[in-house]
Amino acid sequence: QVQLQESGPGLVKPSQTLSPTCTVSGGSITTSYYAWSWIRQPPGKGLEWMGAIGYDGSTHYSPSLKSRTSISRDTSKNQFSLQLSSETPEDSAVYYCARGDFCSGSECFASGALDAWGQGTIVNVSS
Repeated sequence: QVQLQESGPGLVKPSQTLSPTCTVSGGSITTSYYAWSWIRQPPGKGLEWMGAIGYDGSTHYSPSLKSRTSISRDTSKNQFSLQLSSETPEDSAVYYCARGDFCSGSECFASGALDAWGQGTIVNVSS
């Protein structure tokens, strides 16, 4: 059974870059045909799909975040990471990683699209 675990700094200062990492166990991030997504949920708001990296290394981003988002992977460690630049307090959220279909936006939250999630890591952006 695949398991995902997020890790990253709990506190980030404004204008810095947030870089959480997702470590995957019980399955390979190169296994066809999965995509590995980053999702966040700000306090009191809904889930927001941010972007994903595919089993083949292809990347896909939310249009609203594309200019300051990058997702990369380290296949030797079976990890993938998010880089979100130019942080503001509005980026404070619980950040999740997940495995599932190639999807984007709200369709990722349709039944069965994302079949495994990490527990989430809380990030506060504050000076």
